[in-house]
Amino acid sequence: MSAFTKVRPPRGRLLLWARYSASSVVATVVSQLAFALCYWFGTAAIVATLVAWFAGAVPNYVLNRRYTWGRSGQKLPYTIIVIGSAVTAAVVTSVTSHLVQPIDSHALKTVLVSGSYLATYAILFIVKFVLFDRLVFAKPASGPDGIDPVEARTPVTT
Repeated sequence: MSAFTKVRPPRGRLLLWARYSASSVVATVVSQLAFALCYWFGTAAIVATLVAWFAGAVPNYVLNRRYTWGRSGQKLPYTIIVIGSAVTAAVVTSVTSHLVQPIDSHALKTVLVSGSYLATYAILFIVKFVLFDRLVFAKPASGPDGIDPVEARTPVTT
């Protein structure tokens, strides 16, 4: 095997990535529309971010739980990750909103601040995938014989 041979991830990982991406696209569209509309109508960037976060967080969790990973995740790590994302986006959009104040065009301001919101989540996309996969929706570790320790302790009735 040469050093130039491509190593392809297993089909399951590609499917997981595709499902996560599709779920994120749905949540992003909902969230981005909510943000742009709020900001366009004069809502402060931080408030628009919170409204948009909530609008996108609900479908994102439902889709990730049911469609992407197919199981319920741990609620506390999920909450910490998405709230951390929201805080990051709130800081970025607030700073961007402050920086674009000298611009006369409200439409251009909306595009720039909405773009900063989208860019924040684009950057966090991979980070969140890794954290969701490793912490929130991680499968329980199997024992040395490949049997799930919980299943091994579960009595079977006959």
